[in-house]
Amino acid sequence: MEEINGVIRDRSLYYRAGYKYVVTRPYHIKLDIRPHAPFMLSFETEDIFGAPVKIPLAAMDADGLTTIYRKYCWNGASGPTIDTLNSMIGSLVHDFLYQCIRLGHIDISYKEYADYVLKAICVGDGMFVWRAGYWEWAVNTFGIGSCRPSAEPQEQVAP
Repeated sequence: MEEINGVIRDRSLYYRAGYKYVVTRPYHIKLDIRPHAPFMLSFETEDIFGAPVKIPLAAMDADGLTTIYRKYCWNGASGPTIDTLNSMIGSLVHDFLYQCIRLGHIDISYKEYADYVLKAICVGDGMFVWRAGYWEWAVNTFGIGSCRPSAEPQEQVAP
């Protein structure tokens, strides 16, 4: 910490941008996916004494049974659309699957399945079939860039 303009504080803030929503209760889903190996996404931090702590964010077992835990963040619908209640779960699962592809936990061949699951969940949650079909077309057509490792949000520094 240092004194800046009469206020003692850290000089910089380190953060990741690109997230709008945070899961507040665990969400469970059985997916037709076989990951390379069972995995857990976690956030590493420190307790008040400086000891390392891992906070689980999501996990998938060898059979595709998935739990997305409290504090998992996602950005909702992308593109020229708006987030609606019938798109929240679909966008959560879709964003999670694309992240798993980016991080190498599941194969890129699951992208088409991820796009299908987005549509299936949204329709199941009450979205008009034509709207969900448009979304599926959009992610099939334009979503590949979001599956690349370079699309994973990186740490930024302010100022």
